[in-house]
Amino acid sequence: MQSFKVHDLQSAPSASRALLEQSQREWGFIPTLHGVLAESAPTLDAYQTLFSLSATSSLSPQEQQVVYLAVSALHGCEYCVAGHTYLARTAQLPESAIAALRSGSPIPDAKLQTLRRFAERVVRERGSVGDEAVAAFLRTGYSRAQVLEVVLIIATKTISNYVNHLAHTPQETFMSDPGLNWIAPRSREQRLATG
Repeated sequence: MQSFKVHDLQSAPSASRALLEQSQREWGFIPTLHGVLAESAPTLDAYQTLFSLSATSSLSPQEQQVVYLAVSALHGCEYCVAGHTYLARTAQLPESAIAALRSGSPIPDAKLQTLRRFAERVVRERGSVGDEAVAAFLRTGYSRAQVLEVVLIIATKTISNYVNHLAHTPQETFMSDPGLNWIAPRSREQRLATG
């Protein structure tokens, strides 16, 4: 297993220190993901910028969290599913939607399920979903701008999901709460296979 340092303000490369100070101000602490990303100031800067831009999208905070959770679960990112479960609750996404996103079952709200299904399809098909999938998404009441904003959130989560897989980012202490902790299906299968 590769070892990636979780940087703090003292150990971070000088170019990353101001970015970690920004994380501290915005979150009240430095998330371990940001500490890992600090190894590369441009990567941390890109992630922070995309995350901030995603928050300004025309998707509601609840809809943003649907996309964040859908993408993170599809990528099997345990850190991000736990973190976005917390953020989804903060955004007041219904528990039924959170549970569905975490378990892979349909979201009871048809419009949110359409959003989730579209985001997952964009990831699986690498954007090549076809005109009918885009048209169906638009018919549900979403806009062309929101098609692009789904891609923005996917890009944001791709950075964090992939980095978490590569670096084995340690989870935050609060993520051990049974209501937040999530085990990816592939991890469950590996644990069963090794007994």
